[in-house]
Amino acid sequence: MKRTILFILAILSLNACGQNQMKTPNNAMDKFEKFKTKEKFVEDNTIHYPGIADKKMRPILNEKINKVAEGFKKIAQEKNPTEKEYQNEIKIGLESFTDIYLNLDTEDRERVCSYFEEIMDIVGLESSNGQLNNFVYGFDPTKIQKQ
Repeated sequence: MKRTILFILAILSLNACGQNQMKTPNNAMDKFEKFKTKEKFVEDNTIHYPGIADKKMRPILNEKINKVAEGFKKIAQEKNPTEKEYQNEIKIGLESFTDIYLNLDTEDRERVCSYFEEIMDIVGLESSNGQLNNFVYGFDPTKIQKQ
């Protein structure tokens, strides 16, 4: 009886450890390629984005956001991709913008984050765990305690 209980507990523990594994959608690779080829940081009236003011920044921003998509794609191609790996890729991707962060206004930072969200949607990642809010606003407004 004791062995049966230990066996059940071991199975439950292993099952709990694997819960952050994610299944890559069948069409994810095509979506990554489509995302990487589309023109970015251009005017988009559907979201009231005027486009990047300094046109010389567009290729730099495109390259940085496409590297994030490529990083996500590599993780998605693994046998057992995990949410932790994607979260780490978000962190790495956002850190790649630190050298130009001061050149971006709030609208541009929000646009960067909307591209991150598009990439996250490709693999079904629902949250950045506050990383995108920290990038745009310097803090995560969902973590503010009400007085």
